[in-house]
Amino acid sequence: MEDITDTVFRRIVASCGKPDVFVTEFTNCDGIWSDGREVVAQRLQYCEEERPIIAQIWGIHPEAFTKTAELLVELGFDGIDINFGCPEKSVVKSGACAAMIEEPEIAIAIIKATKRGADNLPISVKTRLGFRRIQTEEWIPRLLDTGLDALTIHGRTAREMSDVSAHWDEIGKAVAIRNKLGVDTVIIGNGDVKMLVEGREKANTFCVDGVMIGRGIFDNPWLFNTDREGTVPQKKELLQLLVTHVRLFEKTWGKTKNFAIMKKFFKMYVRGFSGASELREKLMTAQTHQDVETIILPLLA
Repeated sequence: MEDITDTVFRRIVASCGKPDVFVTEFTNCDGIWSDGREVVAQRLQYCEEERPIIAQIWGIHPEAFTKTAELLVELGFDGIDINFGCPEKSVVKSGACAAMIEEPEIAIAIIKATKRGADNLPISVKTRLGFRRIQTEEWIPRLLDTGLDALTIHGRTAREMSDVSAHWDEIGKAVAIRNKLGVDTVIIGNGDVKMLVEGREKANTFCVDGVMIGRGIFDNPWLFNTDREGTVPQKKELLQLLVTHVRLFEKTWGKTKNFAIMKKFFKMYVRGFSGASELREKLMTAQTHQDVETIILPLLA
């Protein structure tokens, strides 16, 4: 998730309860070789505690995917994920991500190009069910024929964005297609899963090999901690985690990232208790991690 799942947030989640695998923010395969490389490369920063860690990449030029895959091997990533799913308008307008559903030949060329540079790293794709309409029976077999190690399917079309419920029945159909083709690609479902119990139910019902959770982490930073299933995070521990987060953000990024990025997280930590709305408004005036601490620490005393 853009400006969300950086190395800092992944380490915060890991401290609460690690998922089976982490995925980076998506990195543009042209941008990583441009004059702005230093900024783009921040997306690929990680620590050992985040392993296994998959680098997610996007773009439109197959040759750039080969070159980027070679770099990801050098950087020690555990796998490479190609984004054919992001529906954001400016990205799609460039012909990338979800737009690739409309250009399957280019998509296949990109997968092959990535494999050429990836050595023995596993290659996966994240995609949607279609672009303007559901295209499961047309699109999914094309991807599976490329010999992907894993395929993550978000249960909506690009046009649907996140405005409708995920079509898990279509994800189940993709599993049936995989089985009929007799390939070994792992199928991972994604969409509308906010708790581990929901993920298990989806896995059992639709026979997927795994479930990806994205936005659900905002409801509970301890989502992946099986020892805390069914428990509701309390005010004090949420606020303490916020302080830890802003301190780690400052230590990791300093002046290289705008502190305003942290404001995207305030609602995750400041909710569900009396006075939360007013506290969030106050936090939105913060300009530094010290400002946040000045506001929060007295509440932890």
